[in-house]
Amino acid sequence: MRTVAASDFSRNFGKYQDEAISAGVINVTSHGRVVGAYLSAAELEHFDELKRRERKVLKVGELDEQTLADIEAAEYDVEPK
Repeated sequence: MRTVAASDFSRNFGKYQDEAISAGVINVTSHGRVVGAYLSAAELEHFDELKRRERKVLKVGELDEQTLADIEAAEYDVEPK
């Protein structure tokens, strides 16, 4: 992921706009810390889709009793393979 200083980003916006098309995301920093990012349209669309999916995820309180019982009874292999 590319990182550029805010001053350079503002002076060369067109360059970084074009670069974001291929790079996807460009972090913008000020005084050494990330203050924002510039996303390509494709990355923004992907981000929006992820946010839509995230909102559809069920919360534990929304699960029916059988599903909760199945989860509680499940056995998990915690040893790495």
